[in-house]
Amino acid sequence: MRRRHLPGEGGRGARRRRWAELREQRRRGIFLLPSLLTTGNLFCGFLALILTAQGRAVEAAIAIFVAMVLDILDGKVARLTKTATQFGVEFDSLADVVSFCVAPAFMLYSLVLSRLGRAAWLGAFLFVICGALRLARFNVYTGVADRRYFVGLPTPAAAGIVGAVFLVLDGEEIERWQAIAIAVGTYLVALLMVSTFRYYSFKEIDLARRRPVGLLLLVVLAVLIVATHPQWFLFVLFSAYLLSGPTRPVWARRREGAMSAEKAPRDSQ
Repeated sequence: MRRRHLPGEGGRGARRRRWAELREQRRRGIFLLPSLLTTGNLFCGFLALILTAQGRAVEAAIAIFVAMVLDILDGKVARLTKTATQFGVEFDSLADVVSFCVAPAFMLYSLVLSRLGRAAWLGAFLFVICGALRLARFNVYTGVADRRYFVGLPTPAAAGIVGAVFLVLDGEEIERWQAIAIAVGTYLVALLMVSTFRYYSFKEIDLARRRPVGLLLLVVLAVLIVATHPQWFLFVLFSAYLLSGPTRPVWARRREGAMSAEKAPRDSQ
């Protein structure tokens, strides 16, 4: 027997279908957002290559820093919206190779290392291959390694120190001793990326547990430095992070020694 639709039943069914379609479109948009941010990261890396070819080092460095911000955001958005996929991880790594390996290496070669001979400009290729190996190792050990630390210098930090150097130089003529120092630094940064030094990841930092007065003073000091000398602030910031890996075992042992020294009198009481 054929069923008759009650008045209004067809309209409710159509409305339900429309709401289901809207929810599906919204879900697709949420899944697409991290990939769009990764695409912006890749575009900034490509833009840095173009600007470097035009001799605009400062603008190329700024493009790399924008790529760093987008790289941070795409991971944050993917985790917050629970839309992390294997495709997104691989796409992010490919974008990072361009923005944080190829673009900084091309800047170093075009603006500095090409004038120093083969031994120097081969450092640019070493920067690229070490960065690619660093990203491949990161993908392999994702979910296995300690989330609090990166093993080896992260590629965004390596690209950040390169961009900070060119911001400090601010388009000035590079002298030979400066070029030699940059060449040596290129080799060191490349080797740090594939090293086993541990760098703090800041993924599990809890600002609520920090002392609010000390944190406020640090924020105010950082704002003052950025307002007066932003290029030097970035250079000092990335240099300190770069050195934190090799020096970490030293101050970690000192911290453990201080904690054990404080604990010993308490145990004797």
